[in-house]
Parts: sequence; structure tokens; C-alpha cells
Amino acid sequence: MAKSSHFVCQSCGSTSTKWSGRCDNCGEWNSMVEEQAAAPLSGSRGASLPKGRATRLVGLRGESPAPPRIVTGITELDRVAGGGFVPGSGVLIGGDPGIGKSTLLLQAMAALARKGERVVYISGEEAIAQVRLRAQRLGLDDAAVLLATETNVSDIVATLSEDKPPAIAVIDSIQTLWAPSIEAAPGTVSQLKAGSEALIRFAKQKGTAVLLVGHVTKDGQIAGPKVVEHMVDAVLYFEGDRGHQYRILRAVKNRFGPTDEIGVFEMSDGGLAEVTNPSRLFMGSDERPTPGTAVFAGMEGTRPLLIEVQALVSPSPLGTPRRTTVGWDSNRLAMILAVLEARAGVQIGQNDVYLNVAGGLKVREPAADLAVAAALLSSLTGTVIPPGTAVFGEIALSGAIRPVGQTEARLKEAQKLGLKEAIVAATAEQPGARGLKVKGLETIMDLVAWSAAQDRGQRRIA
Repeated sequence: MAKSSHFVCQSCGSTSTKWSGRCDNCGEWNSMVEEQAAAPLSGSRGASLPKGRATRLVGLRGESPAPPRIVTGITELDRVAGGGFVPGSGVLIGGDPGIGKSTLLLQAMAALARKGERVVYISGEEAIAQVRLRAQRLGLDDAAVLLATETNVSDIVATLSEDKPPAIAVIDSIQTLWAPSIEAAPGTVSQLKAGSEALIRFAKQKGTAVLLVGHVTKDGQIAGPKVVEHMVDAVLYFEGDRGHQYRILRAVKNRFGPTDEIGVFEMSDGGLAEVTNPSRLFMGSDERPTPGTAVFAGMEGTRPLLIEVQALVSPSPLGTPRRTTVGWDSNRLAMILAVLEARAGVQIGQNDVYLNVAGGLKVREPAADLAVAAALLSSLTGTVIPPGTAVFGEIALSGAIRPVGQTEARLKEAQKLGLKEAIVAATAEQPGARGLKVKGLETIMDLVAWSAAQDRGQRRIA
């Protein structure tokens, strides 16, 4: 009997009985690859399933001890992982090529090996000589990290099962793995699923924390269908711009810790160094204040950060003005511009607008609305926002300024770094911090009035 096959989209994982040049589900071109269909499950076509055993049911109340942690000693990495890696967990780490994934993991494995832990680093992309060369360059060649180069999943599991199971095993990367039982090329959806399932099963059985390195697509997503992300316990993204020496490790999924937590690193000749005070980085330099800059007090997970938002508004020579954003949602910028025109009468629509978040960070929370609006008004009128002022708050379509969560943590971070004033949403109980003047605004008109008052004050001084 001939084996049946189907076609699987390598971008979204959807299946089809016939080949097509474009995936009907995600619209990606040339992504349909023929793969052998899996064997039918027992119980199909009317066959009865084998009798199972009953599972003990328990209630919600009960003692559940916190899972133990494997602490690497790299504070920023441990923070993103939730306090360290949990034994028996599967962690997927993605990032652009050359961003520093292998460097960070090699540094973490070396730190654990120096503590006496048994750690294994298996590379499917580099030879042992290349990994050793990187270790020598980073000054890690004295660490007792066990190396191997292998892409066969069965051989990898057999290697890790020998002797005492390692505390942590790094697989770099899952796109190079292949299972002998799957008739498909490495990197295809079937091979990704089979390899990930085998390694995660090994992790659960032996108590080894398995770190899987994954490539990313042009859209910044980990290559392969989302099913791979569903299988693991944590998904970490390593972000950064080649033009900046700073790298951001972000948790987007974590069953054992908070999500949206970030760790900040600096790329140097000696590898990745931790940035202990990232607010200093994202606030920009201490250069002379200029119009169009505002300091936003944001939150990344449980960490408060002060981030400089830069705006440039200039007359447009084009019929359709430009709208360019770096580090922020362009749709949200369009909304802020519309609210400024419709609710405050600010004529800004015929200008080119450029918005940038300093340091290469990507801001996702709506609390940055007020800082963006303040930066836009500052650039449009040529008014300098007073140095030492933090701004945060959400702007509604009605023009109202709404309070945001974790206000106290944001104000404490601003006060710790020496800021003197904060512009926030007005509330019944106005929050405050020692040594910090807090001004509450109710609507976008209040922000325009505050900006105009700063302009008048600066003109009198001039």
C-alpha cells in the first residue's frame, strides 16, 4: 500500500491535499512542502481505543511547593527566566542571526560549569573547533562544558541519557534537527515537531532543562508553526539592532514566571555584559535639551524603565505627509495625531511626523500615549519639555487621559534617577513620591495648555 502524503505550509503549519504556489491560510508564497502523512490514530474508522487507567483527581487547595531553580549567576538571564531555569522544563530561545544567542548561552553554560553543574552544549550548525574558538575569545575555555556536534535527534537523546543526565542541555538549533522516522528535510514542520517532542519528553523524564535555539522569520517570529511554542514551557526572544551594541532578552511566554520581563545586555569584545541600570541607557545622553523629546516612565514586566521618546514634526513637501515610527506602533501614532486635531484643535496633519524610541527598545504599552503627545507638541511648537520631567498616561479617543497601572513603581524609578516632576493622569487620590512633584491632567486640552505655559515661561527667560 502506497504511503499517503499531504502538503504543509512551513510558515503557518496549515495542511492541504494538493500543492499550490501560495498558502490559502497565511498567504505566504512557495511555502507548501510535501510531507508523509502520519499514521492514523488507534480508534479511527470505528476501532475501539485501548482501555486506559483512571487518573486521581484533586482539588484546587493543597500544598504546591515552588519549583527548584537552576541559577546561572547571570542576573539579567535569571530574571527573564523567572529566577532561574526549572529542571525538566523546555525553553525556546529565538533571535536574528548573529544577535548573540549562542554567545549568551555559552556564557551561561560556562558559569554553571564553574559551579560544578554538568552541562552539555550540542551544536548542529558549528563544528567543535568553532565553538572552542568562541570560548577562547570570550575567556571561557577553562569551564568544563561538554560539547558535541549532532543533528540526529535519536543520537542526541541517547547521548544525553548516558551516565548522569545533565542539569541543562543546549540544542543549537532546532532547525538543524532531523528524526530518522520522519521522511522530510530538516527544518520542515514535521521535523520541528518530532525533534521538539523527543527533546521535551527527555526533559520531563530525566529532569534536564533543555534550551532550544530557534531561528526567526523576516517578521521576527520564531520559524515554524506556533505549535512549537505551545509545546515548550517558556519562549524567550533575543532582540536588538545591529546598529546598537545593546541587546534585549524578552520573555513572551513563561509557565514558571512573569511574561514580558526583559533583560538588557551590552555586546562587547568580551561577550555580552549585563546592564545593571537600563533606565540610564534608554533615557539618552545628558546633551542639551531640545524640542521633541520626552521621558516616558514605562514598565517592562515587573521592571520600571525610563525611556526617551523622540519626535520630529516638520512641514511636508508631499501631498501625503510621511508617518515614520521606530520602536512604537504606527497605528497608535495615527490615533494620537487624530485626537490632537479633533479634540484639541492642533493643526499637525499636514506635517511629516517621525517618532523614535531611544536605545532600540520597542514600547508596546498604551501608557506611552501621553509622552508621545507631549513630544509631538514640543517639536511642533519648538518648546523644550523641562529636563527632569517624566510623562506617562493613556489617551482615549474622547481626548480624556486615563491612569495606568503600577503608577507608584514608575514614580519611584523617576525619583531614584533624579527627576523632579511627573505628568500623569489626574485621579481622585493623586499619587506622589518623595522629592517628586506630580501634576495630574484630565484631558488632552490640559496637556496643550501645560505645553503652552512652558513655552511662555521659556520665552520670558529668553
